Amino acid sequence: MDRKYELLSKYFGYKQFRAGQEELIDAILSGRDSFGIMPTGGGKSMCYQLPALMMKGITIVISPLISLMKDQVLSLKNAGISAAYINSSLTIEQLRKVYGYMGEGRYKIVYVAPERLFTEGFTATVKRISVAMVAVDEAHCISQWGQDFRPTYLKIPQFIASLPVRPVVTAFTATATEEVQNDIERLLGLRSPFRTVTGFDRPNLYFDVLRPGNKTEKLISLLSDRKGKTGIVYCSTRKDVEKVTEDLRDSGFLATRYHAGLSDEERKANQDDFIFDRKNIMVATNAFGMGIDKSNVSFVIHYNMPKSPEAYYQEAGRAGRDGTFAECILMFSAKDVSTARFLIENSSENDELTEDERQAVIEGDNRRLDRMVTYSNTSSCLRAYMLRYFGQNTEDNCCNCGNCKNEMRTVDITEDAQKILSCVKRVKDFLGYTPGETLLINVLRESREQRILDLKLDAIKSYGIMKEKSKNDVKEVFDRLLFDGYLKKNEFEGIIFTEKSKAVLFENEKVYMTVRKTREKTSTGKTGKSSIAVGDPGLYDILRAVRMRIAGKEKVPAYIVFSNAALQDMAEKAPVTMEEFMDISGVGKVKAELYGDIFTEEIRKYLSKK
Repeated sequence: MDRKYELLSKYFGYKQFRAGQEELIDAILSGRDSFGIMPTGGGKSMCYQLPALMMKGITIVISPLISLMKDQVLSLKNAGISAAYINSSLTIEQLRKVYGYMGEGRYKIVYVAPERLFTEGFTATVKRISVAMVAVDEAHCISQWGQDFRPTYLKIPQFIASLPVRPVVTAFTATATEEVQNDIERLLGLRSPFRTVTGFDRPNLYFDVLRPGNKTEKLISLLSDRKGKTGIVYCSTRKDVEKVTEDLRDSGFLATRYHAGLSDEERKANQDDFIFDRKNIMVATNAFGMGIDKSNVSFVIHYNMPKSPEAYYQEAGRAGRDGTFAECILMFSAKDVSTARFLIENSSENDELTEDERQAVIEGDNRRLDRMVTYSNTSSCLRAYMLRYFGQNTEDNCCNCGNCKNEMRTVDITEDAQKILSCVKRVKDFLGYTPGETLLINVLRESREQRILDLKLDAIKSYGIMKEKSKNDVKEVFDRLLFDGYLKKNEFEGIIFTEKSKAVLFENEKVYMTVRKTREKTSTGKTGKSSIAVGDPGLYDILRAVRMRIAGKEKVPAYIVFSNAALQDMAEKAPVTMEEFMDISGVGKVKAELYGDIFTEEIRKYLSKK
């Protein structure tokens, strides 16, 4: 048997490589620089972990987040592979121990944060050992055209040049346009690299965009339909994280929170609660998740629209990493756009840049935001939109997103548009300025709120002309007028006319909107219900309980023991011998020796009772 296949089976429990993996691994083993662009969950880490086991010397993996390193190292150790990480979470004594073991050749793989590359202890250690490969994970962080630009990544080429002998250099990312891919290759100084793009599609993910009138109520409804499942709810701001977490807890959900405003201790405790399945819902800003390899996340819900397609696809991609069915739902409102613009303009992440460089980053961020707004409002296939953004050709209908699963119809909203535009004009003429969207909607719907009465807006002709419409219906048309450019917001969030609106008011130009005939169906056609193909649901539940007991005893996350996909394969094949157990996807030799007897015994018990 080919050595790499032997290691693939022994340590990782697979018989075959996924698309693109073998070609990358062969290129690396031949000594060639390599660049892999593969979707989240597509097996990028395998492409440097497996050759690391076959190369003479150590592999240095440069990784941006502590959580990513800990997760990867824990998984490697559980599979029987010697590995370590170096970051700010280690004490001086722990660092000395790692450096000592590196010098003795005890590790095949060491993860390191980019900030640690030029610390005294690390530089002294790598100069006296053989470095076979430097693998740059989340490589898009080096490009200022990427969505997660980190200036510390720019120092990586300097680190590589400082090594006594130049190692093989590899780079990996899940989300990079052609422009960013070229930037990565240039900035890292990759030498005639073997580059492969395996495609960005995740067929097991169901995408949808909802436009609820009340996001909190809708979120609670979505989570109620997914009771007991594990998921992430992303919010744009810390304030929203706090509010949503409180609302979910008040509604009886096991929710925890994560954002940069919490202490290190609370962030770690909350993350552990989620990773170890003590809490099944994580409410977080984008500070959470990069590199989290929790494979049993069955849904990701965005409470707010992210700032770019790259950010959305990366965050949504944390669902279904084990290949099982998962849902990615975005709840959109026009307010999300202004929040995103504010965050872009006031970012403090790139203070090390010159003013010209910072403005270039802001301009790029705003272009990406515009593309994200288009995604949130398109009536065409959501998957196709995202894949084409990343340069991948695809069919017009994926049959597995909200827009493709629901029949669409185009409606004439000219009359409602004229009422809204007239209201904006009359309020501006009456007050001398235009207030925000919420007040205007309340005027149209004949609200008796005190502010409207104090401003005497109940006296204008537009007051109450849409009282028969629900707030959500009026808001939907309002948002469409903003998106299509008939209205826009000034710096104070006030609604103002554009030249385009005059044709609707005075020239009878028609305005149309595409809506769903049936709303908010998941891929099964029933709101909130999703099916997972499990051979025997009763056996699957028992196997999950066994996994949980083992995880609790060993103090590791349940998915480190086995992924949901592995348990589903067990439930379908029901192995009762060690030979049959070794045939399960994701079961390697080490794990079979550790857990095979326990699981096969439980399966035999279950089958005998049946």
